[in-house]
Amino acid sequence: MWFIAAVLSSFFAGITTILVKCGIQKTDSDLATAIRTGIVLIFSWLMVFLVGSFDDLSAVSTRSLFFLVLSGIATGASWLCYFKALSIGNVNRVVAIDKSSAVLSVLLAIVFFQETNHLAGKLAGTVLLAVGILLMAEQKKTAQTAKERAWIIYAVLSAVFAALTSILAKVGITGVESNLGTAIRTGVVLIMAWGVVFSHGKQTGLRSLERKELLFIVLSGLSTGASWLCYYYALQNGIVSVIVPIDRLSIVVSVLFSFLVFKERLSRRALIGLLLMIVGTLIIAYFA
Repeated sequence: MWFIAAVLSSFFAGITTILVKCGIQKTDSDLATAIRTGIVLIFSWLMVFLVGSFDDLSAVSTRSLFFLVLSGIATGASWLCYFKALSIGNVNRVVAIDKSSAVLSVLLAIVFFQETNHLAGKLAGTVLLAVGILLMAEQKKTAQTAKERAWIIYAVLSAVFAALTSILAKVGITGVESNLGTAIRTGVVLIMAWGVVFSHGKQTGLRSLERKELLFIVLSGLSTGASWLCYYYALQNGIVSVIVPIDRLSIVVSVLFSFLVFKERLSRRALIGLLLMIVGTLIIAYFA
């Protein structure tokens, strides 16, 4: 079941990227992140009540709560960087760099959780994954302004924080019902996201928010909630070094929809990179 949950998480995450890109054409990315997080929070707590895990809240240990809060902070930082990169960069290249978090997550899982079974196979798959990411993240040779290049920095930071999120969440969610853990983390992200919005005075953008973009932001929140619930269920019950690469295959969904919606085509080099990422992920999953 955790393997199926990881695949579903990947699918919903891929859809989320496209929905967000549609929702931040004119809307500030930080404001959009804050609105999305509110939707995810409602969705996640609804699932908590549906599965009846609310009563377990008082039994959450201080250690688990501490790591869930840390993972929430890392998630918030990753989101803010990721959607800022999406607002100014090409979807395919931003997503490719963001998915490099899978490489770091696998290595951290091997070190901290001793997930060393079939280590040679996992490392081989990780190398293919890393090479594929580098090819996918190719730069156009045309001159770019400093602002246009800034997406690289935001995408890299997004990847680093996303990798930390996976490790911190794995520790924090141990012994905690996965839906409840997701809801607690989302609350932390919500506080962080709106804190950024108000600290920069961006809340005034709510008045001029277009209905069409708001719809896409809400839909992206729902797909994010579905992705998170599947992802943290998988993390709680499965193997981190396998789950994270599978989840990062959401890039396949993102690439497909970016072509259909934004007409963003892959070069031959980027296509080879995508194939290497898929092969590397399958190798890691095979040697789970």
